[in-house]
Amino acid sequence: MFSVIESRRLYRQVADQMRSLIEQGKFAPGSKLPAERELAELLAVSRPTVREALIVLEVEGFVHIRMGSGVYVATPRQAAEPHPAGEAEGPFELLRARAILECAIAEEAARVARPDQIAILDENLGAMAAALDDRPLALKLDREFHIAVAGIIGNGTLNRFVGSIHDLRLTPYFEKLASYFENPKTWQAAMEEHRTIRDAIAAGDPQAARSAMRAHLDQSQIRLSESFGEEPADSVIPAAWRRAGGQ
Repeated sequence: MFSVIESRRLYRQVADQMRSLIEQGKFAPGSKLPAERELAELLAVSRPTVREALIVLEVEGFVHIRMGSGVYVATPRQAAEPHPAGEAEGPFELLRARAILECAIAEEAARVARPDQIAILDENLGAMAAALDDRPLALKLDREFHIAVAGIIGNGTLNRFVGSIHDLRLTPYFEKLASYFENPKTWQAAMEEHRTIRDAIAAGDPQAARSAMRAHLDQSQIRLSESFGEEPADSVIPAAWRRAGGQ
């Protein structure tokens, strides 16, 4: 029924194959898809890749994701026209790119940070502490924190890169994925991770700043990697992600 997805292909090609199987009637409306881990094994891709593909299909109306239960095929009248695939990055691809860019930025920021720049980070952390129940505001403050870290270096190009990569989270696919896993508890965790980054930069410790940023982005990966179904989360995903580039 399934054919192996070549490793160089992205989650949209996985979504294309799964969509085709649904349209061919291989999975009846209302039926439950195989578990995420099983799909990853059948398709020979990572679980994050499967998760991104399932989000595409949900946004398009081909499946319903029921947290704690699994993924179910939608009825034909609920399915919409597929969105153009384009070249949009998936959530996990964005996190990998951020890990390359922002870890290096944090390391350099720790070498050159001034007290007034640390004060900007402190102000942001205070505002975020009061916004944990307000996702749009928390998202805005999260973006501002990372731009403020980049701003310490004083390179406008880096500021634009960081702002642009954060803005790529505002796609229907990323928003849908985040809607399942972002909540006041996860924003609290993110804020505490930001504080660790801030402390390392303020201490002028480049390696600690780099490590703190990497830990933050790894934890972001974990937060978006909880299972949709009844199986437990895979706690080793970040290590595998680093070894194999997300595949």
